[in-house]
Amino acid sequence: MDDTIFDHSLTCRAALAVVRRREPRFASLSLDRLWRRYLDHLSVTDLTLGSVGHPPSLYAEARAARFRALARDAGWECTVAESRDLSTLYRRAYTRLRRAVPGAVPLVRRVARSRPVGIVTNNQVAEQEEKLAFLGLTRTVDYLIISEAVGAEKPSREIFRAALKAARVRPHEAVMVGDSWRNDVLGARGAGIRPVWFNRFGHPRPTRHRVAEVTSFQPTPKVERVLGLGKSRPASPPR
Repeated sequence: MDDTIFDHSLTCRAALAVVRRREPRFASLSLDRLWRRYLDHLSVTDLTLGSVGHPPSLYAEARAARFRALARDAGWECTVAESRDLSTLYRRAYTRLRRAVPGAVPLVRRVARSRPVGIVTNNQVAEQEEKLAFLGLTRTVDYLIISEAVGAEKPSREIFRAALKAARVRPHEAVMVGDSWRNDVLGARGAGIRPVWFNRFGHPRPTRHRVAEVTSFQPTPKVERVLGLGKSRPASPPR
């Protein structure tokens, strides 16, 4: 979902630009630096697998904690109240500015004409279902496998096995497209699924694994050839 279909990274950057304009004390950090530090803090404080059964307030506090950490990066101490206000400002801007990864929605719709399409994602069920609805893909995607519901997160084999079961296919019959080398590429390989690395930011290949790579979802037919898609669509799995 995130950064493969839904453009989390650049939406995050745009929302942080709004925060930076409203809070002058972040001026000591360039927007690019602020964005990268936010992503660093997100990787530490994000709640995915551990989110089962937690109240929404816990996520709000985690987001506020990121802004306290960002303030320290910028050389000032942020109060709890200030961090909550900044988090609220960020979330409002993020929701207003969010977008799909260019070409992703047309690709999913085109692929869905001939093959069942599923999404395997780490995060909360409610949040990922809402993103799918925002993208207009709720009726297009055949199954949505989310870490909170499964009780396992990428790159574990368990979450990929849940996806294979939902799709009623064997590992060698599936293809996994994802932006994360660890979670998507290595996770899929560990489950016996052929991965395709979506590397739109031009990151260096972390390991020597031979993996197909695409840097854009446009033009769609070219990406379909990389995925190795045929013309027929098997029977759809139960919804």
